[in-house]
Amino acid sequence: MMVKNVNKLYLIIFFHNLTPAYVIERLFWEQRGMTVLMVVLCEIIYAVSIVIFEIPTGVFADKYGRKTLLVFGAVLSMFEFIILLFANHFWTFALVVFLAGISSACTSGAWNALLYDSLLTVKKQTSFEKIVGRMNSLDLIASLLAALSGSVLAKYFGFEFNYIVSAASMFLGLVLTILLKEPSRNRHQGTNEGKKGFFIVYVQKSISFYKTSPRVVSIITQAMGIAACITYLDEFWQLYLDEIGYSVLFFGLFSACISLARIPGNLLAAYLLTYFKAQSIIHFILGISTIGFFMTAIFPGIIGIIMIIFIFLASGVIDPVVTGYLHHHGNSEIRATIESIQSLFESIITFTVGIGFGIISSSFSILSGFIFLGAISCLFFFYYLKKAL
Repeated sequence: MMVKNVNKLYLIIFFHNLTPAYVIERLFWEQRGMTVLMVVLCEIIYAVSIVIFEIPTGVFADKYGRKTLLVFGAVLSMFEFIILLFANHFWTFALVVFLAGISSACTSGAWNALLYDSLLTVKKQTSFEKIVGRMNSLDLIASLLAALSGSVLAKYFGFEFNYIVSAASMFLGLVLTILLKEPSRNRHQGTNEGKKGFFIVYVQKSISFYKTSPRVVSIITQAMGIAACITYLDEFWQLYLDEIGYSVLFFGLFSACISLARIPGNLLAAYLLTYFKAQSIIHFILGISTIGFFMTAIFPGIIGIIMIIFIFLASGVIDPVVTGYLHHHGNSEIRATIESIQSLFESIITFTVGIGFGIISSSFSILSGFIFLGAISCLFFFYYLKKAL
C-alpha cells in the first residue's frame, strides 16, 4: 500500500507543475490592471506568508499527519487559479499570492516527510534519493510541457483558457492527494507537551536535532548557499543574454535547455552516493558553481552560456542528496518540522544574497551581479574547505 503512495506522488507532482498559466502570468496580470509595483508588492506578500507559515505547517504535519497538510495545500493551489479567473483588483491578486504562500509552506515539509515514511514502512528508505530525483525530473518535464503548450493555448484560446487548464490540472492533483495513505510512524510524545504546548515542543526538538548534528548543518548550509545564488541566475539569465546581445527569439530555446540540464543530475544523484560521501558531492558542486559564476561574467558570450548550463547541470544533484541526508538522519516524529526550518533559513539566506545582488546589478551591470554571486559561492566554498581540513 505504501509503495502505491510513491506512484501517486509521481502523478501529483506532474499535474501540480502542468500549469500553462505560468507562461503568460505577467501578461494576464497586466491585462487585469496589475502594474509592476503591484506585482512587486504581491511578491513581498508571498514571501511574508511563507515566513509566517513555514514552521507552523511543518509542526502541524508532524502532529496531525502529513496527508492533511498536503490535501489542504492542494485545495489552496486549485483555488488560486479559480480566483484568478475572476480577479480584477489588486487585493484579489494579493489574496491569491497569500494563499499560494500558505500552500507552499504546507507542502515543503510534509511532502518529503510522507514520502520518506512511506518508504520506511516497507524498508525501502535507501531509495529515497533516487525517487526524489525522479520526482524533480517529472517536475521539470511537466513545467517544460506547460511552457511549450501554454503560449499556443493562449494564442488560440485566450489567456483565461490557460487558467482553466491549470485549475483542472490542480484538481487532478487534489484527487490523487486525497487518495494518499498516511504512513504509520513512531511518535514518542514528550512528557511536558501538555504543559508547554505541542508547537514549542516540536520546535525545540527540531532545534535540538540541528544542534546535535553539525555535519547535517554543514551540508544543508552549503546547499543553501548554492541554492541562493542559483535562484538569481534562474531569475535573471534573460537579462544576461540580452546584455551580451542575444535575440529574444533565443530565450525559449535556452529556457528549455536549462530545464533539461537539471534532469541528469537529479537522476544521477543516488548513483553518485554509492561512490562519494554527500558532503564531498555538495562541496564539489559548490566549487563548480563558484568557477561557473565567475566565468559567466569574465567570458560573456558562448563560454558564459555554456557555464550557465553547466551550473544548472551540476545543481540538479543537490536536492536529492541534501534532502536524503537530512531525512536519513532525522526521525519520523519531527521530520516535517526539521525540513520546514531548513526551508525557512534558506529563504532568509536567499533574501540576504538577493539584496546584495540587486544593489550591485542595478548600480553596475548584470555581469557584476554574477561576479557577486561567484564571490558568495567562493566564501562558502573556502569557509567549509577550511573547516574540513
